[in-house]
Amino acid sequence: MLSIEGLTVRTKAKTIVDGLELAVRPGEWFALAGESGSGKSMTASAIGGLLPSSVTTEGIIAWKGHNLLALSAKQRRSLLGNEISYIFQDYHGAFTPFLRIGSQLDELMRAHGSWDRKARKLRCIEVLERVQLPEERVYRSYPFQLSGGQLQRAAIAAALLLEPKLLIADEPTTALDTLTAHRVLQLIDRIRTETGISVLWITHDLRHVRKYADRIAVMRTGTLVETGDTLSVLDHPAHPYTRSLLAAIPPLAPSAPARLPHHSEEHVTPERSRSHG
Repeated sequence: MLSIEGLTVRTKAKTIVDGLELAVRPGEWFALAGESGSGKSMTASAIGGLLPSSVTTEGIIAWKGHNLLALSAKQRRSLLGNEISYIFQDYHGAFTPFLRIGSQLDELMRAHGSWDRKARKLRCIEVLERVQLPEERVYRSYPFQLSGGQLQRAAIAAALLLEPKLLIADEPTTALDTLTAHRVLQLIDRIRTETGISVLWITHDLRHVRKYADRIAVMRTGTLVETGDTLSVLDHPAHPYTRSLLAAIPPLAPSAPARLPHHSEEHVTPERSRSHG
């Protein structure tokens, strides 16, 4: 699905990612883990060509036989959304504050295809329902009328809108409370099961990796230190850095209910301000 060979990302002052090698298989959930500054988010940005011009990249990021690093900016943009989509930590930044959610989803579809207006709305409603939001109300709502959990789910809907094959989730739950974070990860896992999409999950939280990821790669200061099946790495870590990460993690809060309601229990009201949940 996605193969990274010898990826090096650097600025004039430092090397941020050094010779990274990894691959994401079709339909799998792959966790790229490490502390802040390990280079994992820079790796995610390099895939989509989202790095600033002051940063240089070398190596191969292969997608369906093409090296993404060799594509033009226009060719890269055509892949984003259509085949590769992102969910970011800053879910508020995914939407313009004073345009309705439906209008923004509709604009995304118009920019990437030739659907008529009715087909676009039907697809928008479908993906909002898939992420377990009250679809008609959220379609008509402004971002500031949604809670943090709802807005993150709306961002997931936007990422799924064009039926991509790879979803890159860059710390998607960091700004959410524990229960809402659990629900968002559970939602992504259900969508992966239903659609067969691959997930590249950028995370610093090994507590959830055991539950959701099929495989894991651990990075430290730009270098890959350990990779393998999740249970093998977490139960029998070979590298001292991985062992130190595992020793430092706090226990999880009590498990959230295993089953999510069809729609969010949260209400969408004009008076409601943003919150983390």
